[in-house]
Amino acid sequence: MNIPQPILDKANLWLTPTFDHETQTAIKEMMTSSPKELEESFYKNLEFGTGGMRGVMGVGTNKINKYTLGKNTQGLSDYMKQVFPGKDLKVAIAYDCRHNSNTLAKVVADVFSANGIKVYLFSDMRPTPELSFALKYLGCQAGIVLTASHNPPEYNGYKVYWEDGGQLVPPQDGEIIKVIESLNYDEIKFAPNADLIEYIDVKIDEAFAASSIANASFNTPAAAKENLNIVFTSLHGTSIKAIPNVLAKAGYTNVNIVPEQAEPNGDFPTVKSPNPEEPEALTMALALAEKLNADIVVGTDPDCDRLGVAVRNNDGKMILLNGNQTMVLMTAFLLEQWKRQGKIDGKQFIGSTIVSTPMMLELAEAYGVECKVGLTGFKWIAKFIKDFPNLQFIGGGEESFGFMVGDAVRDKDAVAATLLMCEIAAQAKAAGSSVYKELLNLYVDHGFYKEYLVSLTKKGIDGLREINQMMVDMRENPVKEINGQRVLMLEDYKKSIAKNLLTGEEEALTVPKSDVLIYYTEDGAKIAARPSGTEPKIKFYVSVNAPLDNVADAPRTEAILDEKIKNILLDLNII
Repeated sequence: MNIPQPILDKANLWLTPTFDHETQTAIKEMMTSSPKELEESFYKNLEFGTGGMRGVMGVGTNKINKYTLGKNTQGLSDYMKQVFPGKDLKVAIAYDCRHNSNTLAKVVADVFSANGIKVYLFSDMRPTPELSFALKYLGCQAGIVLTASHNPPEYNGYKVYWEDGGQLVPPQDGEIIKVIESLNYDEIKFAPNADLIEYIDVKIDEAFAASSIANASFNTPAAAKENLNIVFTSLHGTSIKAIPNVLAKAGYTNVNIVPEQAEPNGDFPTVKSPNPEEPEALTMALALAEKLNADIVVGTDPDCDRLGVAVRNNDGKMILLNGNQTMVLMTAFLLEQWKRQGKIDGKQFIGSTIVSTPMMLELAEAYGVECKVGLTGFKWIAKFIKDFPNLQFIGGGEESFGFMVGDAVRDKDAVAATLLMCEIAAQAKAAGSSVYKELLNLYVDHGFYKEYLVSLTKKGIDGLREINQMMVDMRENPVKEINGQRVLMLEDYKKSIAKNLLTGEEEALTVPKSDVLIYYTEDGAKIAARPSGTEPKIKFYVSVNAPLDNVADAPRTEAILDEKIKNILLDLNII
């Protein structure tokens, strides 16, 4: 195939002396034998999405490598000097178990130090939430985590955190991107100042563990903790560095770790995907749970910000909970604890996202607190905490298996969330109940909400075009009816408009712009579509609900909701 001239121009720049011999050799090889790969490597620059910047490792502007990360870090260094003039600047850096994470973290540390910025670099891999905590604990202006979360082994990534402990949000992200894009690669300062790089480990670990326990434990009797039979898997990731220690310090003595998955390994050899959203990822943990008659299974993704949970249903069978179910369980538990302690006075809030279960709104109303709903990504929940200092943040989450307990960590945090789920399970078991029974009780009190997610993977240039076209088609030709139900409202977050399709009336959406469409039908169904900000996917989220008069009716009601979801997906032609 003929290589487009703009691709050749960008590739030829990487054949100049600014770039090392290994990089130049790889580019020359692609030019002669892999022109398609060359185009994939240079057709765009990696961009910041909902979870920072992620991509396949390799050479080129569209790949994760020392030059793309070096340019980001140089730009961030320049920007920090602009917005914090005269300050002694400090950053914290962590990394996960992925291939090259440690060496890329050192490159990032070198660039910061070369720019006169003090660096606190973890001496070994650590969970992402510990970085958010460490940044605030050490009084840093920014922080970086080298991770690609649950993406496949060939990926890595670069998450940027700001001084409040949350990820970058507007306007900082756009301002930083402008600075980065104005730089040439030969302006990157790679020569480190070793005196400005300090390695951190045990002291931060102990402070982080103490904070997690303070935020996520609620007077559970010691006997109840000891009686809870837990199976835990780190899925070859960094959570092995924190969660077993936190559970032990909190008094949970019966924690059974899946041994085959305990060793950190960037190849994730025992799973197709190290993503606790995927049922297959917890297969080994579920097998161990059956062998040991465990009460609860918890598995975390490689950087330890998401958790998957399995519990026993009323028939004693282990079932996987989805992210919406774990979110409402944890939120309801926190709200009840705050209520019992007399801490709710109308000046509190919980957080959620536009594609997560509407049941969060019902919980907020029932307990007299606000529910602030933002775009996908915990950076928006962290922004709520920053923007509303007069309100106390209780907890919040999103459907993609993340949860945040309190504000000590300003990102999804599987360490505190794992402890919180164990608290729920231990107290329920001690009371003769179970996590599953507690979930059904919530459905009786607030309505039975059932959600389902469809992710369609579309890789490469052609995949990106296909995803974009799907969104254009849905935006320009909105459906008027879904599964025999009229569509009452269409929210278009790219146009910042909510339109009543029956009256034609429009009102402005106040959240930042994002490529998301949400349909609401007359029977209470909610259907959202959005391209992923971190993966080559387009995602469709379906939420339906119905009243539940009593727990005994749950199986029949759930069957009705499952059928409704299936019919919605068939009607929209997305299964």
